[in-house]
Amino acid sequence: MAGARIGVVGLGTMGGALALNIAEHGFPVAVWNRTESVTEAFMANAGALRDRLTPTDSPAALVAAVAQPRAILIMVNAGAAVDAVIAGLLPYLSPGDLLIDGGNADFHDTIRREADLSAKGLRFFGMGVSGGEEGARHGPSIMVGGPAEAYEGVRDIIEAIAARYQDDPCAAHLGPDGAGHFVKTVHNGIEYGDMQMIAEVWGLMRDGAGMKPAEAAKVFADWDKGALKSYLIEITAKVLAATDPETGRPMVEVIEDRAGQKGTGRWTLIEALKLGLSVTTIEAAVAARSFSAQKDVRVAGAALFSPPAPVAPPGADDLGRALLAAKIIAYDQGLTLLAAAAVEFKWPLDLARIAEIWRAGCIIRSALLNDIAGAVRAGLPEGQLIFAPAFAAHLRDGIPALRRTVSAAALGGTPAPALAAALAYFDQMTRARGTADLIQGQRDFFGAHGFSRTDRPGEGFHGPWAMAPG
Repeated sequence: MAGARIGVVGLGTMGGALALNIAEHGFPVAVWNRTESVTEAFMANAGALRDRLTPTDSPAALVAAVAQPRAILIMVNAGAAVDAVIAGLLPYLSPGDLLIDGGNADFHDTIRREADLSAKGLRFFGMGVSGGEEGARHGPSIMVGGPAEAYEGVRDIIEAIAARYQDDPCAAHLGPDGAGHFVKTVHNGIEYGDMQMIAEVWGLMRDGAGMKPAEAAKVFADWDKGALKSYLIEITAKVLAATDPETGRPMVEVIEDRAGQKGTGRWTLIEALKLGLSVTTIEAAVAARSFSAQKDVRVAGAALFSPPAPVAPPGADDLGRALLAAKIIAYDQGLTLLAAAAVEFKWPLDLARIAEIWRAGCIIRSALLNDIAGAVRAGLPEGQLIFAPAFAAHLRDGIPALRRTVSAAALGGTPAPALAAALAYFDQMTRARGTADLIQGQRDFFGAHGFSRTDRPGEGFHGPWAMAPG
């Protein structure tokens, strides 16, 4: 007899953790995994929660185990695997049933799937889940996009399993179709930038200042008590303090310097470019991960070119101010992208609420997010977080330190592409007269594109070269 409140397809790291989280909050859950041994192992390790879990051995059995109107959460790899699961479930679903994609999906796929399933009388939404395995098990940040009425049908489950910040659930319905997955994509883009800038600061500590991991760990732990307080700063201190049990060496010294990526950072860049924006800090972070994979090339380059002598970076206080300034700039770029997407896709994105649901559970949770939400609600001057009074004050204090940090990195040959990109972004956004005057002159010279003048209104003016022979 169907008694489960929700079904979960896919019992990998995230799917299994979410299923246990849902069950722990009192909701009966039916589960299915394509590989039956995974389901068996999951049930064997479920402990006291077994009584709220119903294992099934097929899509038909899963659907039959869930009470109508059914809600089924799909937790498989993004892309073709999601479409395959949906196709397998379709013959057994009834009008009004709800499918939820909780993976890191491309929001364009979410828009397509929602439209296709709606035409069949089914409901669908995309649900971005941030927080890794620990968050999924004990409280993630959850970003939902899809039909509002579909969200209301499972809102009690989603808010129950979400992280909480001062008893406010870190979950929200953000808009129709792909809105939730787009916000999760931008969240991950900011995450890329934040992680890369932290790593660059560590590189300066190690290569420029000669710091040992344990020394750097203490600096990061101190930073986690102030304005830089965040999950990523917290775990950085723990990673740097850890010792490899096999060799006794600092753990970070035996980790290969190749970083993986799953596509969300790249998607952030692609959508920013489509919208005519440049999220340069995130772009630099994505590129750095790509370069990290080219280990053999980097080893050959190091052998061919003699690096400059290391240059000592500023002290810990300056590095902390620099990192804070760059972090604010990364958030500014992410919020600007979200605002542009809201206009383009006609999504009612509430940027302040997005900042609030990122305050706990997610990877980029930080002490800054309360102030970001407040600044958004007060109105961002020119739509820029960096112009908001509280953040402008941070930048006035931190930009000189960021200049000294980036300078030391450049002079000492220590790569700091994301920190440098953040500084360049700030300089461009705060320069009343830039250098595009020359670019417009060049474009007019070779293509007669025309330009605007500073001394009179109108467009389509041409330079004297237009009348010159040749």
